[in-house]
Amino acid sequence: MSKNRTRMADIASHAGVSIATVSRVFNGVGQVSDDTRYRVLTAIDELGYERPSMLADDNRLIIGVIVPELTNPIFATFAHTIHSEVDRAGAQAFIASQTPGTTSEEEHTQAFLARGVSGLIFVSGRHADLQADLSRYTNLSQIHMPFVTINGAREEVQAPDFSTEDALGIRASIQHLKELGHRKIAMLGGRHHVVPARRKAEAFRQVMAQEFGITTPTIIETFYTYEAAASATHALIDAGITAIIAGSDLQAMGAIRTIQSRGLSVPGDISVIGFDDSFLMPHLSPALTTVRQPVQAISHSAVSSLFDAIQSQNPQQHQDFAFTPDLVVRSSTGHARF
Repeated sequence: MSKNRTRMADIASHAGVSIATVSRVFNGVGQVSDDTRYRVLTAIDELGYERPSMLADDNRLIIGVIVPELTNPIFATFAHTIHSEVDRAGAQAFIASQTPGTTSEEEHTQAFLARGVSGLIFVSGRHADLQADLSRYTNLSQIHMPFVTINGAREEVQAPDFSTEDALGIRASIQHLKELGHRKIAMLGGRHHVVPARRKAEAFRQVMAQEFGITTPTIIETFYTYEAAASATHALIDAGITAIIAGSDLQAMGAIRTIQSRGLSVPGDISVIGFDDSFLMPHLSPALTTVRQPVQAISHSAVSSLFDAIQSQNPQQHQDFAFTPDLVVRSSTGHARF
């Protein structure tokens, strides 16, 4: 058996398809679905083979994806998932990060436009900042550049937005803690000029009033970082809080570090709930109870909507698409101490 035949057999086995199907993908002949082609290409890459030169497609559409800093695992997860969805759609995703102090979202946008992208995806970008200048999105609409936003719906932006329903996640978290006997619950969230942070805080106030009659619950507004949350948690411990709902997994991790550094236990003394369910959260000690963002569903819908806009060439309209999160209960929450 030839080396090429052996390689094709390996790929076919790994992808769960026939050797004939692999051959059709290699040679670009016959009918092969996008999903099957994706599985074959994935198998080639995972087995460490070089893709044959005939698989290169210089005519594929290019999609620009702009995400915040990639040190937060949830944004890396969005970038990875969107990349896969774009590739499944037969296009290429170019991913850029708007890390503070480096290239801005506007500069990335202009660079993508100069390179002739067919569409843009903004993840938790300036559209999510209530203090931001939204003219860049207006300009994109005026030049009929298709784009979508993720996690930060704004009525002023004439494009679809795909977001996690933050309020449902906060409600589920409070109800879970209530069942465990907690009443002294605090919110450790992001800065309130950011749309998801504001929505979480508003939901927290509303649900705490409904469930406990507490109209001015404890809410700390800080950055979505490990260090900021670790620092802010000292005040919550001193206030006698028995449970913390964090606006992100990184904040929850910072809170746990401070709680443990003060000689207290999680969840024995203080229960902690995160938000995102990024991939390492089950492996913490204790494993983190957290609100899981439906990243796959959001990414798939956002990419599908973008390609519909590219193909139809119709003017885009603002639409909000909200996706239901799940509360994943693990070891960082327990019964309230009395």
